[in-house]
Amino acid sequence: MQINIINVTAAIDYIENNLADKLDLEIVAQAVHYSKYHLHHIFTETVGLTIHDYVQRRKLTEAAKLLVFSDKPIIEIALIAGYESQQAFTTTFKLMYKKSPNQYREAEEFYPLQLRYVLNHQPTKISSEIDWQKDITFAVENDISPWMDLVRLVVDGFPYLNENEYLEQLKLFIQKKQALIMKDGSIIIGAMVFNSETGSIDFLGIHPQYRKKDIAKAFLQKVWDVLLKDIPISITTFREGDKADPGYREIFKKLGFSEAELLIEFGYPTQKLTLQKEDLEVNDCE
Repeated sequence: MQINIINVTAAIDYIENNLADKLDLEIVAQAVHYSKYHLHHIFTETVGLTIHDYVQRRKLTEAAKLLVFSDKPIIEIALIAGYESQQAFTTTFKLMYKKSPNQYREAEEFYPLQLRYVLNHQPTKISSEIDWQKDITFAVENDISPWMDLVRLVVDGFPYLNENEYLEQLKLFIQKKQALIMKDGSIIIGAMVFNSETGSIDFLGIHPQYRKKDIAKAFLQKVWDVLLKDIPISITTFREGDKADPGYREIFKKLGFSEAELLIEFGYPTQKLTLQKEDLEVNDCE
């Protein structure tokens, strides 16, 4: 486990230091002196994305930043991002951001598709047989900084997230006792913001290294056991087939969530999913 984290971190470091260059699995594997087949396995297992997807999403995020904060021509930004033509760049950018590069530049509002992953090198909560629910507590003001660290790790699941606006809302959620966390040492590995009146989850983020540990299920059980009656829980996520979804929709469906109405949130197409308590009890989050 520790060796895997060190090797994946080395791969991430190389990618981040060479985002302007051509990057693929073979190039990264050679750079960190590792078998590409084994690197592919441990990277995907640890990060939840393939190296190809991580690189693409990071390059597009940096391209989005250039669109907003520079005057570089779009064709130049396309080449920096590794695309051979403006048309190819525009097609992929629109699939992921739901706006063309021109539209995104005109909106003058940067938000990341993917930020750099920072892994926990000393995880202690590693067994799937841990009673996760007992470790879930209400967040307090001192938890805001590590909470935001987690937000940056899971920002790929929250299109249009504005950090400053989110931070102000988070402070209110903590004051209202609507924010739950789970820690591994000083690191927050799971966080949820909920509305106890409506049963809606406004935020559910699980650290990538811990997504196969039943933590998401434990948060849902905690809400029902301690904070809610048996009313359904709802959450919004990517629509089916959205190329920007790194796998969140599948996670929620495996937890037992069912499809509800289609929505538009902050100009982004999403879908509401609902969960009955009895459906969670017979489903795994694996």
